[in-house]
Amino acid sequence: MPLLFTFWLALLPFFKSAAPEASVTADNYCRIYGSVYLERDPKYRNAASHTVFLNEEEAFADMVVYRESNKLFADATAVWYITPNKAFADHILYVTDNRNLADITVHFTTVRSFATCRE
Repeated sequence: MPLLFTFWLALLPFFKSAAPEASVTADNYCRIYGSVYLERDPKYRNAASHTVFLNEEEAFADMVVYRESNKLFADATAVWYITPNKAFADHILYVTDNRNLADITVHFTTVRSFATCRE
């Protein structure tokens, strides 16, 4: 019996499945671009990949985001197309009013060339 248990322990690393990769982690929030749905209902907070705080001042924001009007042109870092439907979104972000609970602070700009991500 101990021999069988030792054999099982030796082969265990080969049978472990790889963990599913999250779409966005804490280290790569700069990869958020494309169609984005901003969730404001606290019931669906767990479906969001990140919690964001919409900042009024550009100086303190982690991301300066340009709001694109066409989904096809939202193809660069910090360029978002805000979609009205959750089903069509590439990323779902929960918007909070409390800055302390946010993972990312976001400021929207009107100039596309100012869109950037600050790591």
